[in-house]
Amino acid sequence: MNLRELLNQITPPDENARAQAHRNWAACAKPLESLGLLETALEDIAALTGTPQIELSPRAVLVLCADNGVVAQGVTQTDSSVTGIVARNLAAGRTSVCRMAAVAGCDVVPVDMGILDFSPVPGVLDRRVGNGTADITCGPAMTRAQAEQAVLTGATLVRQCAERGVRLLATGEMGIGNTTTSSAVASVLLGRSPAEMTGRGAGLSDAGLARKIAAIERAIARNRPDASDALDVMAKVGGFDIAGLCGVFLGGAAYRVPVLADGFISTVAALCAVRLCPHASKAVLASHVSAEPAGRLLLEKLGKRPLITAEMRLGEGTGAVAAMPLLDMARAVYAECYTFDEGGIEAYTPQSGKEEP
Repeated sequence: MNLRELLNQITPPDENARAQAHRNWAACAKPLESLGLLETALEDIAALTGTPQIELSPRAVLVLCADNGVVAQGVTQTDSSVTGIVARNLAAGRTSVCRMAAVAGCDVVPVDMGILDFSPVPGVLDRRVGNGTADITCGPAMTRAQAEQAVLTGATLVRQCAERGVRLLATGEMGIGNTTTSSAVASVLLGRSPAEMTGRGAGLSDAGLARKIAAIERAIARNRPDASDALDVMAKVGGFDIAGLCGVFLGGAAYRVPVLADGFISTVAALCAVRLCPHASKAVLASHVSAEPAGRLLLEKLGKRPLITAEMRLGEGTGAVAAMPLLDMARAVYAECYTFDEGGIEAYTPQSGKEEP
């Protein structure tokens, strides 16, 4: 399968299934639309899957791990060795997302997309596209062929999950330097300056932030990514993790598996997916709004509203996994609440803004 074949599999959302889910909500014995975005999320899932029968288990978080050559420019607190260390701890079930996923009943799937000098580890899927990306201040992060390979790898991961019966996915990532590449991609796609799009990541000082912004400015000037071609942008200033996550969203749309986007890096990838295929938006559920400067701007561009506003910026998929219990509770009401007819209550009806005299 090539990228064009993947994109051709993605169809518009099923509006009949969405309308039936909306009617199901309206029959629940509660004020209309009173669960707000939780109701919308389940309707979106119905439109994606083509059925108002919502199932959210089993579920998994795909944590795509990769290193970024731009770390050489002093844009991070730590060096690239931390990516591999965290990947090993993901496999051991010790990281933040692992502990949260245990509470949410979610499997954690660490994936090596290109961790620098990483030896195979049981529990980490080997899907390496390269041994880390090149330094984007000196040239493209990767070739266009590698970018397409990473996208297709992400989509294949979703297909394999769907074949195992997975009904809900979350996106996660781990890669020192990936807020730098994400800010670069966001700057190009949103047409805004790197200074507007760039935050402190894992806690940079003022001097570190200045280096980070300057590195992104140099990378964009040198590589001249084409904002109308998301694959070109990812190849020139992105990372293997971003491209892989882009593929996860495309795969969610192609194989009808809803995907909870995590924070900044995930939503950058989601925007890349939607730029490649607008109908891919049907698979994207916004879990939370990142504390990074571009977090809210990206969600607005995607037309998505977050379920959680908690100023999270940890990564690993923690925000996406945190939203899973909210969806579980929404589904419990949707599937199990008594109806107006069952309760002998007159159904609510939509009201206009003004009372009739």
